[in-house]
Amino acid sequence: MSGFLIRDLKKITAIRIILYFLTATSLAFLASCGNNNDEEINNRPRPEAPWYGWNQYQIKPEDSLVRAGHDLIENTSYYFGPMGKIAAISNGMNCQNCHIQGGIIPWGNNFSAVIMSYPRFSYRSGKMMSISRRVNDCFERSLNGEAIDTAGHEMQAIIAYMHWIGDDIPKDKKPLGSGLMQLPFLDRAADPAKGSKVYINTCQRCHGANGQGQANADGSGYVYPPLWGENSYNTGAGLYRLSTFAGFIKPNMPLLEATYDHPLLTNEEAWDVAAYVNSQPRPLNKNKNDFPDISKKLIDDPNGPYADTFSEEQHKFGPFKPIKDAMAKTQNRK
Repeated sequence: MSGFLIRDLKKITAIRIILYFLTATSLAFLASCGNNNDEEINNRPRPEAPWYGWNQYQIKPEDSLVRAGHDLIENTSYYFGPMGKIAAISNGMNCQNCHIQGGIIPWGNNFSAVIMSYPRFSYRSGKMMSISRRVNDCFERSLNGEAIDTAGHEMQAIIAYMHWIGDDIPKDKKPLGSGLMQLPFLDRAADPAKGSKVYINTCQRCHGANGQGQANADGSGYVYPPLWGENSYNTGAGLYRLSTFAGFIKPNMPLLEATYDHPLLTNEEAWDVAAYVNSQPRPLNKNKNDFPDISKKLIDDPNGPYADTFSEEQHKFGPFKPIKDAMAKTQNRK
């Protein structure tokens, strides 16, 4: 073999060794980086998952009271509606119309934190409120009906179901996704005229052109509840507050289409359509003793009088930030 060839082979071999060394070193370095990145990713705090409750099929066969409570939440009108099997004392809506899927989904007005929240002092009534009193508030306001017997089987069943939903929730912490979504205030008043267009395009197909809802086959209740008119919630209901209603609409409506992580409406659309619906006629609140201390009314409480100088119109539709800022200044001076 000639000297030139031997010298060339040596060069090729040396180059191969260098390339092999560099490749091995690079792979080791990349593997080390990958392990470090994996370790770093694994050690990063993961975002908290929203609370999601047990569904009705997980109720144990022996838990008959809990099962009865779920049935009452889902089919309230069957028992207490205009043709109620127990008593005809409500407007035909079901508790589930406001507490989606039996009160188990994130930001669906769920029951996750209900049990841990009561008893508590209520500024609306000016006294301590029990869980049974809170349930009857819904009967009297959202169902525009009458209170049921607090010692009766039906009330005990509803409370048992709420315990089944929320007994594992710590007393000092509401889970992520509890209750309703809190939307940021608009920098303007919510606009019923704009909301009318949203309603026609998005809501009318289920709730009707006149907000009358869709009755079920035998007329004992509703497939889709009425949003205004004599069979809807009254002016003392929680949904009559705009922030409550907008926070209900955004993650949940249209039903079975929108979810909290895939809403179909923008924040502005949710505020505006809430304003449109709540500007329509509905039954009046029968309770004349709400908020004995009017300074404790919430920013968007739509029913006067108020301790501040803002109009009922602004308390109902906004803009709400000026009211919030004024309230904060008043509290800071105390």
